[in-house]
This record gives sequence, structure tokens and C-alpha cells, in this order.
Amino acid sequence: MKVHRAVRMERCIGCHSCSLACARLVYKNFSWNTAGIRIRSTGGVSSGFQAVLCLACDPAPCAAACPTGAMTPRKSGGGVLLKKSLCVQCGKCAAACPVEAINLDAAGNPSVCIHCGQCIPFCPHDCLELVEAAAPAAPCLESCNVAEK
Repeated sequence: MKVHRAVRMERCIGCHSCSLACARLVYKNFSWNTAGIRIRSTGGVSSGFQAVLCLACDPAPCAAACPTGAMTPRKSGGGVLLKKSLCVQCGKCAAACPVEAINLDAAGNPSVCIHCGQCIPFCPHDCLELVEAAAPAAPCLESCNVAEK
């Protein structure tokens, strides 16, 4: 199973091309509020940028918090799938995410990275990639309150 990672953020120039690509291609909307990946400044242009995206926690606290089953863990492990038709816009998934990777639009609809990789070709500096889940990744265990397997 592959998961999306921001592996070379020292190259990021903060252009938000990945966010806009995700919003347009995955969520069918051209708005930063509907992207599964968001770019934030880490303190100014000279300090660099940070990608905020789902860390593919396993088990996923956002899926556990969803009262309707709209957000479910991927069968292959790590990350979640969102069934918009079941979502009641309660926001419990966003509140449960330890890294604030779930964004709610004005109507309360969640947007989360589904680890599809469609945004990766739009990054002009090759900051993003899909990696095998077994590969070393961003530390999630402590921030997600998940016991190590």
C-alpha cells in the first residue's frame, strides 16, 4: 500500500499548486478550502513551508469519530476513504485529527487526503511522492496517540 508523503519540503516555494490540483481533480472544486493537502508557512518565506496532509494513522482516529460511517479506514491500511453521501457535516472527524489534516468548507463538508497522488505531478519542485507504507514516514505514533505495532 502506498501513502502520500511530503518528503522534500525544503524545496517547497509555497505555490499551492498541489492544493489547487487536489481541489480540482479530487474534490471537483477550485478552492483551497476543498483540498486534501494544504501548504502553510513555517514562519515566513525564508523559513520555509509545511505540507498539512493525512498521515495515514492506523487506526484512524477520524474514522473512529465519524458517527455515520462516512469516513472509513482504507481496507489496505492507513488513511481513510470519504463517502460524501453519508456525511452529516458534524465536524467530528476534523476535531479528532491530531494533525489538523481534515479541512471543513463553509458548509461543513470535510476534505482529506485520500493518498491518490493526483497532486504530485503538479508540484514544480518534486516535494511530494507516494511511498510504500512500510517505508519510514513522518512520525505519527505519538501525535496520533496510537500504540506502536
